[in-house]
Order: sequence, then C-alpha cells, then structure tokens
Amino acid sequence: MTTENVTGFEGKWEKRWHPLRREWIVYAGHRNNRPWNFGLKSASTKSEAYDPGCYLCPRNSRVHGNANPDYRDVFIFDNDHPVVGLNAPAIDEHHAVLHNGLYQRAAATGIARVVCYDPRHNQSLTDLEVDQIATVFSALRDQMKFFAEHPAIKSVLIFENKGEIVGVSNPHPHCQIYATDFVFNLFQKELDAAKAWRNEKGSNIFADIIAAEQKDEIRIIAENEHAIAFIPFFARFAYEAYVFPKRKHATLITMSDDELKGLAAAFQILTRKYDANFNTSFPYVMAFAQAPVDGELYDDYHMHLLLCPPLRQPGLQKFLAGPETGADTFMADTIPEEKAAELRRITLNVER
Repeated sequence: MTTENVTGFEGKWEKRWHPLRREWIVYAGHRNNRPWNFGLKSASTKSEAYDPGCYLCPRNSRVHGNANPDYRDVFIFDNDHPVVGLNAPAIDEHHAVLHNGLYQRAAATGIARVVCYDPRHNQSLTDLEVDQIATVFSALRDQMKFFAEHPAIKSVLIFENKGEIVGVSNPHPHCQIYATDFVFNLFQKELDAAKAWRNEKGSNIFADIIAAEQKDEIRIIAENEHAIAFIPFFARFAYEAYVFPKRKHATLITMSDDELKGLAAAFQILTRKYDANFNTSFPYVMAFAQAPVDGELYDDYHMHLLLCPPLRQPGLQKFLAGPETGADTFMADTIPEEKAAELRRITLNVER
C-alpha cells in the first residue's frame, strides 16, 4: 500500500501523464471552490415504473409506429434514428475525394441499436441486481459475437448516456450500440499506446496500470475475484472510473459468465457509491472500450468500462471549455485521490 496521505489534496497543483491517451492532464485542486455565478445543474429524478408516453416502455409505440413487445428483461432493437446504417446514402465517386485528397467523404456505413436494460422505466442499470446486470452484459456479449461476424463492421462502441445533464434523449434506462466500418478514436489511441509501451517496456500497459492501482490501493473503489474498479491516477473527470476484468480480454466475446458477473458486481458497487455520495441517481457517460472486430488479433488489448461523470460537485457540472474544447487538453479541478477517498468512505448496505 502506498504511504501517500489521502487527505490534504486541497490546493494540489500538478500535471500527470495519461498513459493510454499519451497526453498531459493538468490538475488544479484549488480551483474547485472558485466562485460560481450560474445556476447548479440538477441530476435525474425517479419516475414511475411505467410511462405511457415513453417510446421505450413495453407495449408502447415508437416514433415510426412500431410497437415494443411486452418484454421482461433485455430488449434490443435497431435505432429508429440511426447515426450509421447499412442503407446509408452512397457517395458519388466524383464527390468522395476532393482537393487532391485533402477532403474526403464516404457513406456512414454501420449498424445502430438501442438496448433497454429492463422493462421498468425507473430502474437504472445500477438499481438492478447483480445477476440482472450480468444478463445485460451477456446480451451485449451476444451482440459483439454478431458484429464480429459481420463483414461491414470493424469496431463497436457500446455506450450509455445516463441523466438529463449529459443530454440523454429518453430517461428510460438504456444504452446504445454504434457498430461502424472504421475504428473509434479512443480504441485506436489505446492500441497505439499499448504497442508503444510493449516496444519500450516489454510488458502490457493495461496489466501495468492495474498492478500500479493495486499497489497504491488508495484509488480502488471495488474489487472481487474477477474484476476491479478504480479512479485512475490519471483521471480527467472528477469521478472518472475504470472497471476492468482481471483476466485480459480484447472484447466481451471471450468473457465467461462468471467474469461477466464479477464485472457486473464491481460496476454495481462503483455506481451505487456514486449514487450514495450524491444522494441521487448519479449521471455519467459510460463506454465499453473494446478492440476492433476486423478479423485481426489484438492480444495486447484489455477491454474495460470507462465511466465519465460530468459533475465535479453535487449539482455542479464540469464544462469542457477553453482548454478541453479549444486546445484538446484536459484541465481538472479535483485530484483523483480526493474523489476516490470520498467513494471509499461509503459503506453500502449490500455489496455483492
């Protein structure tokens, strides 16, 4: 265990290297209490189990008139407003490449799907029992098996926007799948980082990160036989967390049922601590980071969940402003150890 004190982070001011993005993150803990003259953002509130106006609830009609089945657990369908599609408009070859290759366009080829976790309108993924969360993860594993065999798909992003504050269009708990014919930027960055680390150090960068977090211990939020959740040393958002299966898998496809349940248990403890810390259904953006499914081997990649909550204090949002949006460099107003300590102090009634 590290000897670093977990208290006294107020005013800590430094930069830390993000090994997976290969970029600097600047931390200025003294800025979190600076004056704020605008209204605070509210998080999601609980609703009824069934909403007759919700197009994701069982038996209700969606925007194009299709009626949802009377589903009992996980329900998956093709997005009615897809961002990518197999029938996306073709681009004429005369307009595909412009200005000597400087500008390029192509069809937005892919498959977009919606995954409803549960028929109940007011049950977040966090609210479900561990076995039910594992059922969701198992359904996502089945989706990955399908996409891995699809000739048009090279990369799959599974993500959840939880809470009105992050712009979710429907409060019924669900995630989305974007399966595309190109590799998502974050996954490519992590692949490049893993390759560079392997060439330089001769080891796996993900295994080294997990080992470092286990050695320091102070940022670990949940751990079991099969999975571990922590706020990393290099977190960008105040409560940003990673959830890794302990055994290395490139995607969900090769994970066993026991491993999925372990991943679900670690996820549940982390997110229930989020809720308890803020006394609300805590908003976040979550992504399943996975290797491409283009037929190549990615033995050095280690799939994981990445959770990026937008709040840095109760009701106070972290805005991506000048440095983040204007210069693509993240500036954090809190210190990872400080926020990990908050969550580590919380004792849940039930931790599975």
